[in-house]
Amino acid sequence: MKFFIDTANLAQIKEANELGILDGVTTNPSLMAKEGIKGEEAIMNHYKTICEIVDGDISAEVLSTTFEEMVEEGKKLAAIHPNIIVKIPMIKDGIKAIKWFSDNGIKTNCTLIFSAGQAILAAKAGATYISPFLGRIDDSGWDGVQLIEEIAEIYSIQGFESEILAASIRNPNHIIRCAKAGADVCTCPLDSILGLLKHPLTDIGLAKFIEDSKKM
Repeated sequence: MKFFIDTANLAQIKEANELGILDGVTTNPSLMAKEGIKGEEAIMNHYKTICEIVDGDISAEVLSTTFEEMVEEGKKLAAIHPNIIVKIPMIKDGIKAIKWFSDNGIKTNCTLIFSAGQAILAAKAGATYISPFLGRIDDSGWDGVQLIEEIAEIYSIQGFESEILAASIRNPNHIIRCAKAGADVCTCPLDSILGLLKHPLTDIGLAKFIEDSKKM
């Protein structure tokens, strides 16, 4: 399973990359705004900087919602760097845009997926990645990981090639369950990735090793 970090914060991206396990980055308008990045030129430059830090797929989200506008915006994003993945919303015109990008050799990430039906449409259109939002599904009283399992089963049966990118990860347990459910990628906040490092028995064991080493 690939590890992406879900942020626009350069310091967090660098920290995750230095772990040696980072495969890519996902961002969205909310994450950009959180870092105070506004305006087309600033956003484009920020994506370029991320691409210079991480040698992997970088999802860059369109801000428009019509087919023509998404295509034009997506072409500009794709021109930033070969590793840019154009992030498209799961809407009618979004599916049309994904098909256009697929036919023209531009990779895409279909975002805001909340059902298996949406995942089927995105795969049929040729999306490189599809992004089910686990945390938001959990917030509505359902189990987001079950959706990952359902999509993984359908893709296996049908031979769809789109990669399942589990998004809206809220904690380390989400990551573990997504790996078990068949997700190809997890995109997570830095805290969730670092949370996988933690176990009280590791801390106790290390403290004991250090204590015993002083007696040598």
